[in-house]
Amino acid sequence: MSFTLLLQLLASLTFGMLLGTLFFGGLWLTIRNLQKASHPALLFLASALVRTCLAISGFWFIGVWLDESLRWQRLAVCLVGFILARMICTRMIRTDQPSFSGKSV
Repeated sequence: MSFTLLLQLLASLTFGMLLGTLFFGGLWLTIRNLQKASHPALLFLASALVRTCLAISGFWFIGVWLDESLRWQRLAVCLVGFILARMICTRMIRTDQPSFSGKSV
């Protein structure tokens, strides 16, 4: 494995984690602010559109805009980073929030 390939895959993993953190962190912030919003449906729709466009643009940047070699490998590693960020975000949110029964999970 060449150093350039390793560097590209590491950058893709990092970028995927950043995309996932922005996507799921934005979802968490949106849900927390729904009760305060005067138009919660509009807030949720706008947040979903922005988060989805950001994620799709990020994956497009990794897969298409960069170098033509190793596209699917970079996309796969970026997706792994996105999923890892989801797992980390949900763990952090779970420890912060009480469950419905009033006990901490």
